[in-house]
Amino acid sequence: MRRLDRLATLLAAAAITLARPAHSLAQRPAQQPAPGAIEGVVSGPTGAVSDAEVVLDRTVAAARTDSTGHFRIENVAPGSYRLSVNAIGLAPVQTKVQVTAGESAHVDVALARAVQRLADLSVTTDAPARRRPEHAVGRMDDVSGGAIYAGKKTEVLALDSLDVNAAQNVSRQILGRVPGLTVAETEGAGFPSNGIGFRGLNPTQSVEVNVRQDGYNIAADPYGYPETYFLPPAEALDRVELVRGASSLDFGSQFGGMVNYVIRDGVPGPPEIRTRLTGGSFETLNGFADVGGGAGSVTYYGFLQARTQDGWRPNNSTRQITGFGRIRWRPSHNWRLGAEYTLFRNRIRMPGGLTNAEFAADPRSSFRFRNWLGSPWNILALTADYSPNPNLTLHTTAWGNLSQRYLVWRNEDGGAGAVDAVDPSTGQFVPREVERERFTNATLESRLAYSFPLLGRTGTFAAGVRAFTGRMHRQSGGPGSTGSDFDLGLYGGPFEKDIQFYNTNLAAHVEQLVRLGERVTVTPGIRFEYLRSSATGYTDTTFSGLARSRTFALPGVAAEVRTTPTTSLYGSISRSYRPIEYSSLTPFATVSRIDPNLHDASGMTADLGWRGTLGSLLRFDVGLFRIEYGDRIGLVSATDPDGTPFTLRTNVATSVHRGVESYIELSPIAELSLFDAFAFTDARYVEGEFAGNRVEYAPKYVNRVGARYARGSASGAVQLSTVSQAFGDANNTIGGNDANVGLVPAYALLDVSGQMRVGPRYTLGAGVNNLTDERYFTRRTDEYPGPGILPSPGRSFYLTIGADF
Repeated sequence: MRRLDRLATLLAAAAITLARPAHSLAQRPAQQPAPGAIEGVVSGPTGAVSDAEVVLDRTVAAARTDSTGHFRIENVAPGSYRLSVNAIGLAPVQTKVQVTAGESAHVDVALARAVQRLADLSVTTDAPARRRPEHAVGRMDDVSGGAIYAGKKTEVLALDSLDVNAAQNVSRQILGRVPGLTVAETEGAGFPSNGIGFRGLNPTQSVEVNVRQDGYNIAADPYGYPETYFLPPAEALDRVELVRGASSLDFGSQFGGMVNYVIRDGVPGPPEIRTRLTGGSFETLNGFADVGGGAGSVTYYGFLQARTQDGWRPNNSTRQITGFGRIRWRPSHNWRLGAEYTLFRNRIRMPGGLTNAEFAADPRSSFRFRNWLGSPWNILALTADYSPNPNLTLHTTAWGNLSQRYLVWRNEDGGAGAVDAVDPSTGQFVPREVERERFTNATLESRLAYSFPLLGRTGTFAAGVRAFTGRMHRQSGGPGSTGSDFDLGLYGGPFEKDIQFYNTNLAAHVEQLVRLGERVTVTPGIRFEYLRSSATGYTDTTFSGLARSRTFALPGVAAEVRTTPTTSLYGSISRSYRPIEYSSLTPFATVSRIDPNLHDASGMTADLGWRGTLGSLLRFDVGLFRIEYGDRIGLVSATDPDGTPFTLRTNVATSVHRGVESYIELSPIAELSLFDAFAFTDARYVEGEFAGNRVEYAPKYVNRVGARYARGSASGAVQLSTVSQAFGDANNTIGGNDANVGLVPAYALLDVSGQMRVGPRYTLGAGVNNLTDERYFTRRTDEYPGPGILPSPGRSFYLTIGADF
């Protein structure tokens, strides 16, 4: 805590020291006329254009538009100027503007689609046309969507600027440029999607991350069961937004920050249709099609994806369908209304876990062929945006999640080595276990942002409220069939456990963006959370209803100092907490146990970094971070008196995660982009029995280095991912007979991909995942979907054919 206080003091001192204005238009003799300002709205074919660059020619003054297309440039000397407006994919515009002393000049700019036209030339060489790859990584605007991002650690990944395996949602490629990303590669092993984590936090099903789609939560239950079972297909994404560190003020309490998958939008005009067909190793077949368009004040977009795949291991297959539809209506200049629905249906055959010896002998082996999972997902969201003037925006979203998770499997009591064999007395397999979980929740979230004059500059006040109610109904221990097919029927009795978990959350937050001079911003804020959790039902032994209410105050502050027109120092510090998952209080098997005194974890996160660009050559973001995670929930391995090993989920101790993150992107020539995303994380317990031990699933080093080359109509990319070893439990067990805990060895993966446009309508894409055929794993588990080691896939190939109409 003393170090965190020192960091907060340094941030405040830096803000005060650098608050004096730089030598610029703002410093003028008293007899000079008062400066004016320029503001306006940039729009395009689809409406407001966010992240457009607005530059005042012959000056250093510039701005970027927010989510409503609004921009403002302050402290402009009276006179006549030319304003240049640029946005990716749209034709640039220049317009004249007259600035009057002490007044704001209003300019609205409409951008049209960029038209590709070859310049007149004389052919003297056969050199092909060149194009510079678009930058794949940017950052959030200071204010966007009713939230303040100034001074916070943010990234925006533009999917169209990445050559990745989008058809299979390969997380290490899609999010590969985010420093410190760790991936639990469990897709197909019993989960429909891979999990992600940052800064040494648990990546399993993204439980430490606030995962969103188009701004709303898509996890089963953000409080009682924060596992992410559904992710939108990458082929439908426009971009991915990430906020780490101080995101607790705006989005929730998670230590791991927020990830928002933003789906494409329709463009007014005739329907535009895209189709993609991908085939690959292990009988992979993925079909994707989307359509977008609009007329007048209405736009629409929708997609359909169908994927079938036999796993890299035997007894493993995936069948899934994903559908999405959205319609948006702008009844007036001030209002925009929308509705969207997401459907997901799947069926997974799970190959089970392996012992240490089994993995060493053959990582592709599988000794389970009777395990199945399905997780149908349904999400409906309604949105309303109101902006009566450029200074005030109100964004409201209401959404509901009505989903399930059900499985039938051989409950592997006894560990990964337990044999699923025929019972000699009956001549049949041992009966399987059936489990059903139903998630029903509803959320209302509203954010307001208001900009107004403050201390001679423009300040922004942001506030938001959130109301959530959710229920999870878990039925487990049902006597299943002795067969091997997907059969959820009960044979011989009811469920052994039938529990309903309830969560109610009310939250509110306020933040104030203060500009101190031209170069410094400071944003203090606070979030209040009220959470009530309860449970009712029965188990096969004893059960007492749980009910607990608690209130948290999460203060925080962020600051940013513009060191040059294109670089800045930033820093933030805020409190976070993670509520216990009541849905996890009943373990799956006897090898996994729960501490009856398990309670919430809480702590603090701090960031300090430097980011920006140096011309068109270099883009960078280098920083330090520190997380203090009090009463961290983790796994402890132990042994019963009879020698049976088991793991206990408990509040292990306080852990401290500290390290360095850096992203560097270099463009030495027009066609080539080189990048390196590196993180060093020292995550250790600092008290109790395990003081000095490393935190589970927290590798010290994660480094992804790659290159993208684009020339003419073709482009390609290569990425090398290197992840150092990690431990599977707080004991830092290295070896032994128990495959549920132990070392997760280091690994390095090489991925190659590319695409080429053939004529105006068609595209070809191809790639290789894990080119060197590395044999590795990212996860040991003491329960579902193992227990034991869950091997990751070896080398695979894919080919994509696309057509646009």
